Amino acid sequence: PGARWSEGPVWFGDGRYLLWSDIPNNRMMRWVEETGEVSIFRSPSNNSNGNTRDKQGRLITCEHGTRRVTRTEYDGRITVLMDSFEGKRLNAPNDVVVHPDGHIWFTDPGYGILMNYEGHKAAFELPTCVYRLNPDTGEAKVMTDELEKPNGLCFSPDYSKLYIVDTGASHKPGHPLHILVYDVVDSARLKNSRMFCDMAPGSSDGIRCDVDGNVWASAGWGGEGYDGVHIFAPDGDLIGRIHLPEVCSNLCFGGVKRNRLFMTGSQ
Repeated sequence: PGARWSEGPVWFGDGRYLLWSDIPNNRMMRWVEETGEVSIFRSPSNNSNGNTRDKQGRLITCEHGTRRVTRTEYDGRITVLMDSFEGKRLNAPNDVVVHPDGHIWFTDPGYGILMNYEGHKAAFELPTCVYRLNPDTGEAKVMTDELEKPNGLCFSPDYSKLYIVDTGASHKPGHPLHILVYDVVDSARLKNSRMFCDMAPGSSDGIRCDVDGNVWASAGWGGEGYDGVHIFAPDGDLIGRIHLPEVCSNLCFGGVKRNRLFMTGSQ
């Protein structure tokens, strides 16, 4: 307890600990499985949001405050992977996943520049996009710019599909509060955009696929009984719910057998 908005959980099996962001408090936290101890991992964190690991086990982080994507090296140094596109500053990178080929896919909806609570209020210089970044060369490409606020994202187990949450309609009655799914072509392009599920009356944020291809979606903002996690079969059918006493912002699998679900509640 004591967080102002918990986000971006990521499991480190080699250290048996969980990291996550507490965005407004400008810090990252760590929970150690062996002792149950919770401590500050990084402060300030540049209002970090989404986190993941690359194929070498290094921490990849989306930062609101500095509007960039970073990599934490083994010795603790921080490498800036991307902070601009075609000469303009990124909005505020939000969530991130890594493809087996090493490319980093991330969303840039800009929540960190809408107000000072999760970053620094500023003007948008770029459209809200999903990017694919080559961390070795720095080359980045826009994968899609059709979502109003691309947020959480995850690949299917075989990496043939990409799911993306659009939270842009959260304050627009009648608009779909949906998760979209795309086909991934040659590991480098998206096609065949379609609705995977409609989260109305609430919305989702962070998502993950399990080994069977079910989509586990954080949920909230839909009224009593809606907060928690919604689980969808690969065909989009709602097959389960986990009820929580507050909004769930994001989630990840971890533990020795990767079969424990970690959920970041709002506070």
